[in-house]
Amino acid sequence: MATTDEDLNQLEKDVRQLKIEYEQYFGGGRARPPADTEWRIELILKRYADRSAGMSFGQRFRYNNLTQTYAKYREIFRKRLKEREEGIVPRHFGAAAKAIEAERARANAGRGASRAKRAPPFAVACSDPDGEAKKVEQLYQAFFSAKQSVGENTDRLTLDNFQKFLREKTQQLKKQKGCQQVEYVVAVEGGQVRLKARVKE
Repeated sequence: MATTDEDLNQLEKDVRQLKIEYEQYFGGGRARPPADTEWRIELILKRYADRSAGMSFGQRFRYNNLTQTYAKYREIFRKRLKEREEGIVPRHFGAAAKAIEAERARANAGRGASRAKRAPPFAVACSDPDGEAKKVEQLYQAFFSAKQSVGENTDRLTLDNFQKFLREKTQQLKKQKGCQQVEYVVAVEGGQVRLKARVKE
């Protein structure tokens, strides 16, 4: 039986594949919509819908992101299918869609930056990141969400490498400053996300 992480990896792969297969369908490269891929996605989503309590913080965060991405894609595809059935798909739809999507992304990034500027900084004090998993996960989520809100790339940001950074930084500052705790603050300055470290007695 697959583990939760393996199922989430498969879910992420299928969501990406669904987008590709729908684009192929709308572009004339497929005869039918990708019902099989959509069925696999629905199966995993239903399996974990009532099992979120058994997932770790990071797994729930990832599951919710994938669920939202799938819902967004499904709504876009539903509208395009309706337009296709009604015969109102405009010419050069691909280029037009990309232009519209790019404009929306710019607008959303602007709104995200504006919201992030108004959002109060998020702070967590750590003395041992390896033994304070909940604090690390909360800080990671705040940092990840802040980056997404201003349109920064989060592809290479994972909970594991984030925890590794906190561990090394905390040990370094405790040794250099002789402090007991290090407070980490997630803040947005000039439209960019910053993770600041402050020593605490």
